[in-house]
Amino acid sequence: MNLANKLTIFRIILVPIMVIFAYLPISGDVYGVAIPMIIMEAIFIIASITDKLDGYIARSRNQVTTFGKFLDPLADKILVLAAMIILVEMGKLPAWIPIIVLAREFIVSGFRLIAVEKGGLVIAASVWGKLKTVTQMIALIFAFVDIGGFFTFIKGGLSGAHLVINIIASVMMAISTVATIFSGWDYVWKGRNLFKEDKK
Repeated sequence: MNLANKLTIFRIILVPIMVIFAYLPISGDVYGVAIPMIIMEAIFIIASITDKLDGYIARSRNQVTTFGKFLDPLADKILVLAAMIILVEMGKLPAWIPIIVLAREFIVSGFRLIAVEKGGLVIAASVWGKLKTVTQMIALIFAFVDIGGFFTFIKGGLSGAHLVINIIASVMMAISTVATIFSGWDYVWKGRNLFKEDKK
């Protein structure tokens, strides 16, 4: 097993560790942010770094494998959805956001299966997908240290760094959600011909 695949597996291992810290009875805070949230924030950042690192290593060392192609995107989805569900349970994120993300992933995965059956047709990624990924990661990084919740700044009650963090987390999450919807629709539109029956 090469280094890139090891990093991908390490990223998956970090997910249950992150979840465990969400339930540990650790008291105390730093500038109003609970210590468990800071630890989960650190774990998420480390996992996000390995996401970029394993891809770079695989390409630069010509170590791209079938196992890596399968596991890398799966690890990303597990990490993002785990982080979102944790935030939903803590009341920092409305449940409809991860529902949209999950629905989009199911739809895209279904299209990819059909594409394989049609002879491995490739549906090109769009700018919406890249925007989704970038804004999603930024939003989640800030959401872990956000003492408010999704768009709390509109209601007031936050100030200073906490206000800035909430604005960034909320706006980035909103952009990410819109990009998720559009990237899913773009994928469906580009792959609409997959549903045409082959003529005999």
